[in-house]
This record gives sequence, C-alpha cells and structure tokens, in this order.
Amino acid sequence: LAALLPAEAARASTQATAPVKTSARIVIAGGGAAGLTAANKLATQLTGATIIMVDRRKEHYYQPGFTLVAAGIKPQDYTVSQTSSYVPNGVEWLNEAVVELDPVGNKVVTDSGKRLAYDFLIVATGLELNYGAIEGMDTALIGQNGLGSIYYGPQAAADTWKALSTFADQGGIGLFGRPSGEMKCAGAPLKYTFISDDHLRRRGNRGKAELIYMAHAKSLFSVPIVAEKVRMLYQDRGVKVRHEHVLSAIDLSKKIATYKTPEGLVEQNYDFINVVPPMRAPQVVRNSPLPWTEGVWAADGWMEVDRSTLRHKRFPNVFGVGDVAGVPKGKTAASVKWQVPVAVSHLIGDITGKASSASYNGYTSCPLITRLGRAMLVEFDYQDNLITSFPGVVAPLEELWVTWVIKTMGLKPTYLTMLRGRA
Repeated sequence: LAALLPAEAARASTQATAPVKTSARIVIAGGGAAGLTAANKLATQLTGATIIMVDRRKEHYYQPGFTLVAAGIKPQDYTVSQTSSYVPNGVEWLNEAVVELDPVGNKVVTDSGKRLAYDFLIVATGLELNYGAIEGMDTALIGQNGLGSIYYGPQAAADTWKALSTFADQGGIGLFGRPSGEMKCAGAPLKYTFISDDHLRRRGNRGKAELIYMAHAKSLFSVPIVAEKVRMLYQDRGVKVRHEHVLSAIDLSKKIATYKTPEGLVEQNYDFINVVPPMRAPQVVRNSPLPWTEGVWAADGWMEVDRSTLRHKRFPNVFGVGDVAGVPKGKTAASVKWQVPVAVSHLIGDITGKASSASYNGYTSCPLITRLGRAMLVEFDYQDNLITSFPGVVAPLEELWVTWVIKTMGLKPTYLTMLRGRA
C-alpha cells in the first residue's frame, strides 16, 4: 500500500490536459477503491460521456485499516465512510448489484433487471472471501473462543482485537498463516503475527505463548529478499514456522485447526487463531466469459487482462483493475493507485484514436508492521525488484518509526485523495 505516494512504479503519463469530448457510454462494475478511483479519473478527463458506476454497498471500507483496528491501534469507525462522499459530478451511481457481465453483447445486467449497454467496461468488483472452503468455519463466531479473522470487515477486525487481547493476557498457542492462491495484501498475516508477538511482550506474557506461522509454501513471502528478512525476524522473536501448511478445516468448539500438507492432514490445537480465507474472483466474474481459461489464475476466476495495460486479452473494450485483475502482483490499494491511470489512459486512447503507451509494471507495496511503533516499507514490482519511494528517508527492509507514521497516519489521507482521482 505504501506508495500511494510518489514512486518510480508505473510509466503512465498523467499530464493535465483539456477533457476529451465524447459520447462514449462507460460502465464501471464495482464502487470500491478501484471503481471510485476510475470514476473520478474518467469524470476529470472526459466531457460528454455517460459514466455509470454500479455497486450495491453504500458504506466504503478503508481496508488497509482493518489490521490497525485488529491491533487495537484504531477504532472500528476509522475504516468506515460513505461511498456517496466520493462519487464525482458527472458520474451516475446505480446502487444495485451486478449479476451478469456480457462482454459479447456489451452489456451489464443488474439485480433489478436493468440492462446497461456500454462502449467500454471497467471491471472493479474486488474479490470474494471464500470462508466456505474452510470446513467448520463460521464467520458469526469471529471474536469468540480465540477465533480471529481480520478480512471479514470492520466489526470482525474489532472482534479479532478482543480475541487477541484476551490471548495476550493469558498466553497459549497462537496460529497464523495465509491461504494458497492469490490474496489481497499478502503481508497482512505476517504483520499480524508480529503485532501479536509485541502485545504479548508488552504484557509480560511472551514466555507463556507459542506463536506458529503456517506458511502456505516453502517461503514466507513471494519476494525472496523480503521472505529472508521476515524469516530472520521471526527467528529472532521466537516465532516458529511450518512450511507448506494450508488451513482446510477448523473445529471451533475444540479449538483444533487442520492443515493440508505434502504428508497429509495435520491437526494443531490453538488458543488463538487468525483465519485468512482463500480468495477468488466474485461469482459474477467467475460465471462470465472474462476469467482466464487456463493457467494459474483460471481456477479462481481472475480476469484475463494484459499485465501491462489491464486490458482484457479477448475483449479489448473491457479493462480489469484492482483485486479482480489476474496479474502476478497487485492486490493492494497502492496497486490501484498505479493501475487505474494506466487503464484509463488506454481507454481514452481508444476514444481519441491515439494509442497510449502507459504501462503498469506490477507495483505493489506493504508497510509491514514488525512491532508497535516500527514498520518496514516493502515495495516491489513484477520482477521482485525492490522499489524505494523515499530514497534517503526510508530504507527498504529497515524497521523504522517513520514507516510506522506513514502507515498509521499518512496513508489514509493519501488513499482518500486517490479515491477522488487526485493522487
């Protein structure tokens, strides 16, 4: 998320120019971070266009704040605002759900039966949390009996904090990890392990606790140098790591988690567990012609887009941005900041007949909290190159107070600026 602030991450040209006159009809499916950013960018750069954003949810969630709520650092309402606050003039917000995406017929169908014809479609539906893939999981019980799960929403984040706080008072076995496959903010499970360790230490109970991170693969993180840094920090702080463990079932009453491993199923009892569910494209996307039909992203329905332009590979008037895009990196808010201008630039290039050269290079970032008051700024691209947004100020992979300030104070205002199309 970190470089919602300037970085040498994308090659999009965003020089201010006069709005382009057009009668194009543009539909944006989804009104989260990516959809709102796209709506504001288009409203600024086009005049005369019909722009319709479709989304049922009225509340907007600042999802990067969920971890802060679950850490006891921010109140629950820190993450909640109203979608209407960010919809620009010139954009119609249709407060309905998209139930069908028809790129062959160039139309979108809503749950009320409205059929929206389009010249261009931007798919920004986000992703789906597939809790149902974990046998025995019940989201209604988050916060009870040692069960935490940050991603489910603001209330779940607050309830997770209650469960963690109880664990920090009592000690025991704490389990952490992530699912296999693509997920949003892959650093969040790592940082929540660090946060749990620090709360235990601050209450004098670290010696009463055993923290185990169940890594889904043979590495802790997709970027090798970051994985090694986290491995060293975990070793220093006594966090045990078990590789190739993926949560498949949970017995919430007995507090037993079952993991798939290369050797078969393994059970582990716990006193606290932070469940991160498998993630996939929303059903409306999975059931459309838009997903990848082969390769690593096909099974979970991620959109088949060109990794550089975010344009669909088979339907050139369709773009996919944000979490739903089937690209190697990029399920963070920082990725949205760099993806949307690229997609919009190519869409406008289609309107004007002047091809855009804008390119998204996979920029992704995560302010990785390593203890309360310290964080590392992890920024990288498709090639796993580390990127530095603040050379001379923030050193990559250093535990710094200034990075903590960026994460807890600086990013939300910049995020809101992004939503309004001004980042």
